[in-house]
Amino acid sequence: MKKVILLSLSFTVAVLLAIPSYAQKANKLTKKEKKEGWILLFDGKSFDGWRQCNGTAMAANWEIEDDAMKVLIGEGKKPGQGAGGDILYPGKKFKDFELSIDWKASKSANSGIFYYVQEVPGKPIYFAAPEIQVLDNKDASDNKVDSHLAGSLYDMLPADPATVNPAGEWNTCVIKVKDGQASISMNGTQVVTYSHWTAEWDELVQNSKFKSFEGFTNGIAKEGYIGLQDHGYPVWFRNIKIREL
Repeated sequence: MKKVILLSLSFTVAVLLAIPSYAQKANKLTKKEKKEGWILLFDGKSFDGWRQCNGTAMAANWEIEDDAMKVLIGEGKKPGQGAGGDILYPGKKFKDFELSIDWKASKSANSGIFYYVQEVPGKPIYFAAPEIQVLDNKDASDNKVDSHLAGSLYDMLPADPATVNPAGEWNTCVIKVKDGQASISMNGTQVVTYSHWTAEWDELVQNSKFKSFEGFTNGIAKEGYIGLQDHGYPVWFRNIKIREL
Protein backbone atom coordinates (compact mmCIF):
# COMPACT_ATOMS: atom_id res chain seq x y z
CA MET A 1 0.00 0.00 0.00
CA LYS A 2 2.81 2.42 0.90
CA LYS A 3 4.46 1.81 -2.47
CA VAL A 4 1.21 2.56 -4.30
CA ILE A 5 0.79 5.84 -2.40
CA LEU A 6 4.35 6.90 -3.18
CA LEU A 7 3.88 6.11 -6.87
CA SER A 8 0.63 8.07 -6.92
CA LEU A 9 2.28 11.04 -5.22
CA SER A 10 5.20 10.96 -7.66
CA PHE A 11 2.80 10.90 -10.59
CA THR A 12 0.86 13.88 -9.21
CA VAL A 13 4.03 15.91 -8.72
CA ALA A 14 5.20 15.07 -12.23
CA VAL A 15 1.90 16.22 -13.72
CA LEU A 16 1.99 19.51 -11.81
CA LEU A 17 5.53 20.20 -12.94
CA ALA A 18 4.58 19.47 -16.53
CA ILE A 19 1.79 22.09 -16.54
CA PRO A 20 3.19 25.15 -14.75
CA SER A 21 0.82 27.44 -16.70
CA TYR A 22 -1.96 26.41 -14.34
CA ALA A 23 -0.06 27.75 -11.34
CA GLN A 24 -0.73 31.38 -12.28
CA LYS A 25 -4.05 32.91 -13.26
CA ALA A 26 -4.30 34.66 -16.60
CA ASN A 27 -3.72 38.41 -16.57
CA LYS A 28 -2.40 38.44 -13.02
CA LEU A 29 1.01 39.38 -11.72
CA THR A 30 2.82 37.38 -9.05
CA LYS A 31 4.39 39.11 -6.06
CA LYS A 32 7.78 38.43 -7.62
CA GLU A 33 6.75 40.07 -10.91
CA LYS A 34 5.40 43.11 -9.11
CA LYS A 35 8.66 43.45 -7.20
CA GLU A 36 10.56 43.21 -10.48
CA GLY A 37 8.57 46.12 -11.89
CA TRP A 38 6.16 44.34 -14.23
CA ILE A 39 2.84 46.05 -15.01
CA LEU A 40 -0.20 44.64 -16.78
CA LEU A 41 -1.41 46.30 -19.98
CA PHE A 42 -4.59 44.19 -20.11
CA ASP A 43 -6.79 43.10 -17.19
CA GLY A 44 -8.64 40.32 -19.04
CA LYS A 45 -11.99 42.06 -18.58
CA SER A 46 -11.94 45.30 -20.54
CA PHE A 47 -10.06 47.28 -23.18
CA ASP A 48 -9.17 50.00 -20.69
CA GLY A 49 -6.01 51.73 -21.84
CA TRP A 50 -6.27 50.54 -25.46
CA ARG A 51 -7.60 52.22 -28.58
CA GLN A 52 -7.46 52.13 -32.34
CA CYS A 53 -4.25 53.43 -33.89
CA ASN A 54 -4.95 56.98 -35.13
CA GLY A 55 -8.35 56.77 -33.49
CA THR A 56 -10.03 57.93 -30.31
CA ALA A 57 -11.84 54.73 -29.28
CA MET A 58 -11.28 51.00 -29.29
CA ALA A 59 -11.56 49.38 -32.73
CA ALA A 60 -14.98 47.80 -33.31
CA ASN A 61 -13.70 44.40 -34.45
CA TRP A 62 -12.25 43.36 -31.09
CA GLU A 63 -13.94 41.54 -28.22
CA ILE A 64 -13.09 39.96 -24.87
CA GLU A 65 -13.30 36.16 -24.91
CA ASP A 66 -12.08 33.72 -22.26
CA ASP A 67 -9.95 36.33 -20.47
CA ALA A 68 -8.26 37.32 -23.74
CA MET A 69 -8.63 40.16 -26.21
CA LYS A 70 -9.63 38.79 -29.59
CA VAL A 71 -9.46 40.48 -32.97
CA LEU A 72 -12.22 39.42 -35.35
CA ILE A 73 -12.73 39.56 -39.09
CA GLY A 74 -14.25 42.99 -39.62
CA GLU A 75 -17.84 43.43 -40.76
CA GLY A 76 -18.08 43.11 -44.52
CA LYS A 77 -14.47 41.89 -44.79
CA LYS A 78 -13.03 38.60 -45.99
CA PRO A 79 -10.31 36.62 -44.18
CA GLY A 80 -7.02 38.43 -44.63
CA GLN A 81 -8.64 41.84 -45.07
CA GLY A 82 -7.95 44.05 -42.09
CA ALA A 83 -10.72 46.39 -41.01
CA GLY A 84 -8.46 49.20 -39.81
CA GLY A 85 -8.50 47.59 -36.39
CA ASP A 86 -4.83 47.91 -35.47
CA ILE A 87 -4.67 48.95 -31.82
CA LEU A 88 -2.11 50.41 -29.43
CA TYR A 89 -1.56 51.13 -25.76
CA PRO A 90 -1.18 54.92 -25.71
CA GLY A 91 -0.66 55.35 -21.98
CA LYS A 92 3.12 55.41 -22.23
CA LYS A 93 5.95 55.32 -24.75
CA PHE A 94 8.51 52.65 -23.89
CA LYS A 95 12.24 52.83 -24.65
CA ASP A 96 14.15 50.08 -22.82
CA PHE A 97 11.74 47.34 -21.83
CA GLU A 98 10.84 43.68 -21.60
CA LEU A 99 7.41 42.80 -22.99
CA SER A 100 5.75 39.43 -22.50
CA ILE A 101 2.56 38.51 -24.32
CA ASP A 102 0.65 35.29 -24.91
CA TRP A 103 -0.99 34.81 -28.30
CA LYS A 104 -3.07 32.14 -29.98
CA ALA A 105 -3.79 31.97 -33.71
CA SER A 106 -6.84 30.54 -35.44
CA LYS A 107 -6.38 28.40 -38.54
CA SER A 108 -4.57 30.38 -41.29
CA ALA A 109 -4.30 33.43 -39.02
CA ASN A 110 -1.84 36.28 -39.39
CA SER A 111 -1.18 39.17 -37.03
CA GLY A 112 1.69 40.99 -35.37
CA ILE A 113 3.10 42.58 -32.23
CA PHE A 114 4.63 46.04 -32.65
CA TYR A 115 6.88 48.21 -30.51
CA TYR A 116 8.23 51.75 -30.92
CA VAL A 117 4.94 52.56 -32.69
CA GLN A 118 4.79 56.14 -33.97
CA GLU A 119 1.24 57.36 -34.44
CA VAL A 120 1.32 59.29 -37.73
CA PRO A 121 -2.00 60.48 -39.24
CA GLY A 122 -2.71 58.65 -42.48
CA LYS A 123 0.03 56.09 -41.91
CA PRO A 124 -0.44 52.42 -40.87
CA ILE A 125 0.82 51.07 -37.57
CA TYR A 126 3.73 49.34 -39.31
CA PHE A 127 4.92 52.56 -40.99
CA ALA A 128 7.78 53.01 -38.52
CA ALA A 129 7.53 50.15 -36.02
CA PRO A 130 9.36 46.81 -35.89
CA GLU A 131 6.94 43.85 -36.01
CA ILE A 132 7.21 40.44 -34.40
CA GLN A 133 5.19 38.06 -36.51
CA VAL A 134 2.14 36.18 -35.24
CA LEU A 135 1.14 33.38 -37.62
CA ASP A 136 -0.34 29.96 -38.11
CA ASN A 137 2.87 28.60 -39.62
CA LYS A 138 1.14 25.60 -41.14
CA ASP A 139 -1.81 27.05 -43.03
CA ALA A 140 -1.34 30.81 -43.31
CA SER A 141 -0.83 32.07 -46.85
CA ASP A 142 2.18 34.12 -45.71
CA ASN A 143 4.22 31.07 -44.65
CA LYS A 144 6.45 30.83 -47.71
CA VAL A 145 9.22 33.16 -46.48
CA ASP A 146 11.33 32.20 -43.45
CA SER A 147 11.30 35.70 -41.99
CA HIS A 148 7.49 35.77 -42.20
CA LEU A 149 7.02 32.84 -39.82
CA ALA A 150 5.86 33.28 -36.24
CA GLY A 151 8.36 34.84 -33.85
CA SER A 152 10.39 36.42 -36.65
CA LEU A 153 11.39 40.05 -36.87
CA TYR A 154 9.04 40.44 -39.80
CA ASP A 155 10.69 40.43 -43.22
CA MET A 156 14.10 40.88 -41.60
CA LEU A 157 15.22 37.96 -39.43
CA PRO A 158 13.67 34.46 -39.24
CA ALA A 159 12.77 32.62 -36.05
CA ASP A 160 12.99 28.86 -35.57
CA PRO A 161 9.50 27.49 -36.40
CA ALA A 162 10.14 24.51 -34.11
CA THR A 163 9.68 26.85 -31.12
CA VAL A 164 6.11 27.76 -32.09
CA ASN A 165 2.96 25.94 -31.05
CA PRO A 166 0.33 25.29 -33.76
CA ALA A 167 -2.94 27.11 -34.35
CA GLY A 168 -5.32 26.77 -31.44
CA GLU A 169 -2.53 26.60 -28.84
CA TRP A 170 -1.06 29.41 -26.76
CA ASN A 171 2.41 30.81 -27.36
CA THR A 172 4.42 33.19 -25.20
CA CYS A 173 6.51 35.83 -26.96
CA VAL A 174 9.02 37.93 -25.02
CA ILE A 175 10.53 41.03 -26.62
CA LYS A 176 13.47 42.63 -24.82
CA VAL A 177 15.16 45.87 -25.87
CA LYS A 178 17.96 47.50 -23.90
CA ASP A 179 20.34 50.17 -25.20
CA GLY A 180 19.53 49.20 -28.77
CA GLN A 181 20.16 45.49 -28.24
CA ALA A 182 17.05 43.43 -28.92
CA SER A 183 16.09 39.79 -28.48
CA ILE A 184 12.96 37.79 -29.19
CA SER A 185 12.03 34.58 -27.37
CA MET A 186 9.28 32.13 -28.21
CA ASN A 187 8.02 29.79 -25.51
CA GLY A 188 11.20 30.17 -23.49
CA THR A 189 13.69 29.84 -26.36
CA GLN A 190 15.59 32.81 -27.75
CA VAL A 191 15.01 32.87 -31.51
CA VAL A 192 16.21 36.25 -32.78
CA THR A 193 18.77 38.89 -31.72
CA TYR A 194 19.68 42.15 -33.41
CA SER A 195 20.90 45.70 -32.79
CA HIS A 196 19.01 48.90 -33.54
CA TRP A 197 20.63 52.05 -34.99
CA THR A 198 23.64 50.18 -36.34
CA ALA A 199 25.07 49.26 -39.74
CA GLU A 200 23.62 45.78 -39.17
CA TRP A 201 20.15 47.27 -38.71
CA ASP A 202 20.49 49.48 -41.79
CA GLU A 203 21.40 46.44 -43.85
CA LEU A 204 18.38 44.52 -42.56
CA VAL A 205 16.13 47.42 -43.55
CA GLN A 206 17.68 47.70 -47.03
CA ASN A 207 17.10 43.99 -47.63
CA SER A 208 13.46 44.15 -46.55
CA LYS A 209 10.14 45.57 -47.71
CA PHE A 210 10.79 48.50 -45.36
CA LYS A 211 13.59 49.96 -47.49
CA SER A 212 11.09 52.38 -49.01
CA PHE A 213 9.29 53.16 -45.75
CA GLU A 214 10.19 56.66 -44.58
CA GLY A 215 9.65 55.60 -40.97
CA PHE A 216 12.48 53.09 -41.34
CA THR A 217 14.85 54.80 -43.78
CA ASN A 218 14.96 57.94 -41.61
CA GLY A 219 15.77 55.75 -38.61
CA ILE A 220 13.18 54.25 -36.29
CA ALA A 221 12.41 56.17 -33.11
CA LYS A 222 14.09 55.28 -29.82
CA GLU A 223 10.79 54.98 -27.98
CA GLY A 224 7.17 54.40 -28.85
CA TYR A 225 3.91 52.61 -28.16
CA ILE A 226 3.10 48.90 -28.00
CA GLY A 227 0.63 47.81 -30.68
CA LEU A 228 -1.28 44.80 -32.05
CA GLN A 229 -2.33 44.12 -35.62
CA ASP A 230 -5.67 43.44 -37.26
CA HIS A 231 -4.83 41.37 -40.33
CA GLY A 232 -8.32 40.03 -40.92
CA TYR A 233 -8.10 36.79 -38.92
CA PRO A 234 -9.21 35.78 -35.42
CA VAL A 235 -6.26 35.96 -32.99
CA TRP A 236 -6.26 36.03 -29.18
CA PHE A 237 -3.90 37.94 -26.84
CA ARG A 238 -3.59 37.76 -23.06
CA ASN A 239 -1.07 38.15 -20.22
CA ILE A 240 0.23 41.35 -21.78
CA LYS A 241 2.80 42.65 -19.33
CA ILE A 242 5.82 44.90 -19.52
CA ARG A 243 8.61 46.25 -17.35
CA GLU A 244 11.01 49.05 -18.01
CA LEU A 245 14.72 48.24 -18.00
